[in-house]
Amino acid sequence: MLRDLKPTDRINGFDVRPGHYTINGATPVRGGVNFTVSSFYATSVTLLLFKTRAKEPYARIPFPDSFRVGKTYSMIVFGLEIDKFEYAYAIDGPYDKDKGLIFDKTKYVLDPYAKAVTGQSNWGEKQDDSCVYKARVVFNDYDWGNFSMPSHPLEELIIYELHVRGFTKDKSSGVENPGTYAGIREKIPYLKELGINAVELMPIFEFDEMGSYRKFNGEQLYDYWGYNTACFFAPNTSYEADHEHNREGTELKQLIRELKENGIEVILDVVFNHTAEGNEDGPFFSFKGLDNNIYYMLTPDGKYYNFSGCGNVLNCNHPIVRDFIKNCLRYWVTEYKIDGFRFDLASILGRNEDGSPMDQPPLLKSLAFDPILGNVKLIAEAWDAGGLYQVGSFPSWNRWAEWNGKYRDDMRRFLKGDSNLAWAAAHRLTGSKDLYNPVHRGQNASVNFLTCHDGFTLYDLYSYNEKHNFKNGWNNTDGANDNNSWNCGFEGETTDGNINALRIKMIKNAFATLMCSRGAALFLAGDEFCNTQFGNNNPYCQDNIISWLDWSRKEKYKDVFEFFKYMIAFRKRFHVITRNRQEATCSFPSESIHSEIPWNTDFNVNTRMIAVMYAGASDKNPSLDEIVYFGVNAYWGTVNVELPALPTGYAWKLYIDTGRNSNEVITEHLNIFLHDRHYAMQGRSVIAAVAEKIY
Repeated sequence: MLRDLKPTDRINGFDVRPGHYTINGATPVRGGVNFTVSSFYATSVTLLLFKTRAKEPYARIPFPDSFRVGKTYSMIVFGLEIDKFEYAYAIDGPYDKDKGLIFDKTKYVLDPYAKAVTGQSNWGEKQDDSCVYKARVVFNDYDWGNFSMPSHPLEELIIYELHVRGFTKDKSSGVENPGTYAGIREKIPYLKELGINAVELMPIFEFDEMGSYRKFNGEQLYDYWGYNTACFFAPNTSYEADHEHNREGTELKQLIRELKENGIEVILDVVFNHTAEGNEDGPFFSFKGLDNNIYYMLTPDGKYYNFSGCGNVLNCNHPIVRDFIKNCLRYWVTEYKIDGFRFDLASILGRNEDGSPMDQPPLLKSLAFDPILGNVKLIAEAWDAGGLYQVGSFPSWNRWAEWNGKYRDDMRRFLKGDSNLAWAAAHRLTGSKDLYNPVHRGQNASVNFLTCHDGFTLYDLYSYNEKHNFKNGWNNTDGANDNNSWNCGFEGETTDGNINALRIKMIKNAFATLMCSRGAALFLAGDEFCNTQFGNNNPYCQDNIISWLDWSRKEKYKDVFEFFKYMIAFRKRFHVITRNRQEATCSFPSESIHSEIPWNTDFNVNTRMIAVMYAGASDKNPSLDEIVYFGVNAYWGTVNVELPALPTGYAWKLYIDTGRNSNEVITEHLNIFLHDRHYAMQGRSVIAAVAEKIY
């Protein structure tokens, strides 16, 4: 037992003994701390102990050869109080740059399994280069008790993507702890009111917002988004309202607990494709000092592949790196109760050590079948910066879902009126089975989205034809050019009432379409009240009102907010939209596609009106059918639509029509029944109707 262990040696004034080789990182044990680190090519490892915030170590404790098993070094150091020190390693080994071996015993190496990282607590404070990164030992003693986790089927998720800092940083948020985990906690009643059932947090692993710090036109620019990971096991401490050393993560755990208590799952956006160490010219603080040629994907001459666009690429399918990633995900699931992960540039995770794509990548397969991760949502951004695009073909084993980039592109184009897209739009509405064959991908492979952090907000999508990224400092060359946006007749803000009304209608059309599509649904925080980034479609560096939510717009665009609430509730209310559990008692199929003529799918290049009908037995009363009709008229003129004939005793009731005046878009309470099944759909509008039992 741990409590019976006694020192066996004394090194540089410290009582020590061989440690627990299978416990990675630094872990409190009775009487001291267990330190374990592995390096395949190292010849020696020294533990460095620092006083808090000190630049130089007060103690150096080399691992004796007898404290090494295989390639793993482990040592218990007795008498250490975890709140009195920080630590790093000095690692020696061969130096052969062409082979990727760059050991340097003069460098301080951050423990990759560190649970907390120093020097990052205060946002925007640049570290002293001589200080580098060090780690703290953390008590993982948060008591979850008999905690029951919500578990929504993936296809029923309504995912709200947010940036921890940007969500509440602006004073208009009205929270006491702006820009923090605690700030999000204060907004949980708002999230419940909106109706979402999952949040996707942009990167919260410890990252270096100062990695590309610069000034442009007097403004400070940062690595604001967080896709610049410094340590994968440590939460970003600058997002904490209360910096409680050696208990880092407690505030985040409390946030997660309260979200779950309110039925909201937590998905993390994780970045295993690259690290903050960059290329040959980048900093040296962790993996480079452990085993550079194992952790990174290197060219034959020792240079860094760059399929990430960020300087380096993690060698994800090397056995050591694969185990590291799996251990990391297991940690976040067991210690933080995380429900799912969205993997940034996930196609990199399927590349071989030489950069070539693999048919059955070991990492992706091991995550798919890992028992600890068995109920966790695995969501891939199925492309990378090296040109590998795998939407619809990402290796899945019926476990991996994908951000459906084709949904975004096809539906954006269709909704703004582009031609020859009717069939593509119909496929996207009905779950993209042309991409995700249910036999091979199951029923829950598609995560549909029209907006996310990367690109225009929904308001900007219908306010700008072109990106306006000049404030990023790259002369507007950064960010995507193929936005499939439409400014509705004027670029940017305008006082023209007709244009503004059209923009609001287009926003409602887009969100209603998303809510009435099969597959998980994701949208960007702030879309529900027309948040704007002023035409910037790549605000990765903007720590200001460009990226922060302007909560004053919630009152200004109250009707949009109420419409979002209604459509979210509508999707939850009518389960046949997401997937019917039982066949309809009538002859209707689970889903069917229509034009303005029922059952007619003779689409042509000019078809701009399509509809989908979902049908199935009611969950509440299996003897009754639940039938929902959703129609989209992307044409700019009125289209006379005939809805399908219903079984005897049913009639169509109109629930929404975005072609009506703004105060009458939600029509459920108006009791408009379409007894003759005919309806004039106004230009650029959507309708939703539900079959109601009338006798």
